[in-house]
Amino acid sequence: MSTLTLSAGDRADLDTLARELADGGAVDAAWVDRVRDAWELTPITLRQGIRRYRRHSGPQGALLLRNLPVDESALPGTPSVAGSVQRTTSAPAAVLVLLACGLGDPIAYAAEKSGALVQDVVPVRGHEQVQGNTGSAMLSFHTENAFHPHRPDHLILLCLRADHDRVAGLRTASVRETLPLLDEDTAKILSSPEFLTAPPPSFGGGEGTEPHPVLHGSPEDPELRVDLAATTALTDQAAAALIALREAFARTMRSVRLVPGDLAVVDNRVAVHGRSLFQPRYDGRDRWLQRTFVAADLRRSRDHRPGDSLVLTR
Repeated sequence: MSTLTLSAGDRADLDTLARELADGGAVDAAWVDRVRDAWELTPITLRQGIRRYRRHSGPQGALLLRNLPVDESALPGTPSVAGSVQRTTSAPAAVLVLLACGLGDPIAYAAEKSGALVQDVVPVRGHEQVQGNTGSAMLSFHTENAFHPHRPDHLILLCLRADHDRVAGLRTASVRETLPLLDEDTAKILSSPEFLTAPPPSFGGGEGTEPHPVLHGSPEDPELRVDLAATTALTDQAAAALIALREAFARTMRSVRLVPGDLAVVDNRVAVHGRSLFQPRYDGRDRWLQRTFVAADLRRSRDHRPGDSLVLTR
C-alpha cells in the first residue's frame, strides 16, 4: 500500500495538537466538531497526502501513515473484553478522529460496539476462532459491514501496541488489481444479484441481505461488496465465481505488520481487508488497535441517523 511517513517535526506538531484535544471529556458529536475544526491545523504534508488519497485511493485502495504520535510506554494494559471501546478523549483517539475528519465524517453503528466512535480491536480469550475484531485466527477478506446498505467508505486502524511476536499482518486486496485476473464470464456473474451476506458476529447475527452483486458500479472501476466468511452464492455458477475471486485476492493481497504509530486507511469501496493468524497471551500487552469508520458522504445515510447523529441506528 502507499506509504506516507511523518517527519519528526510533523510528528511533534501532531502530538501537540492531539494532546490539546485530549481534554478528558466525552467522545461525542460536540468533541468531533472540535476535532473537525482542528483538522486544518494538522501538518500540511499530512493534509496533502490525505487529500490525494481521498481523490483516488490508488491501485491498492489503501494508505499507510507511519510515525504518528503514539507513546506505547504511557498506555494502560490492553483491554481484554468483548465490546471494548473508548468513551473518553485521549491523544490516540484525537489522532484517529482527526484523520477521519480529513477523509469525511466518523460514523458508528448502534448494533456494534454500542455505537462508540472509537473502538478497540483486541483479542479476547475464548474468541480465538471468531471471524471478527475479537479473534486471533486468520481473519477472512471482507468488505467492512458488507451486509449493510450504508457501509463505511473508509476504515481507519491506528496501532497502539503490536502483538508479542510481531507476526500479525493487516492484509488487503483491491478490486483494481484482482479484476484483471478474472475472465469476462466470472466478472459478469459477480456483477449479478446472485449473492447473500449475513451480518458479522459483532452485530449479533440476524437476517442477511437481499440478493446482491459482489461487483457493482463502473465496469472499469467497480466497487466490492463481499465477506468471504459471510457471503454465500445462490447458484453453482455464482459459487464458482466466488472461488475465483477468493483465489484472485490471494494472488494480489498485500500484508503489513503494524507497529505503534502506524495508521492504516482502507478504501472500503474497492478493497477488502483481513488479518493473519497471531498468538495472544492475555497478559495486558497484547495487540491493540483503535478503529473508526468514515463516511465520505454523511448525507447518504440520513435515514439511518435519527437527529442527524453520527451513529446509524439500523
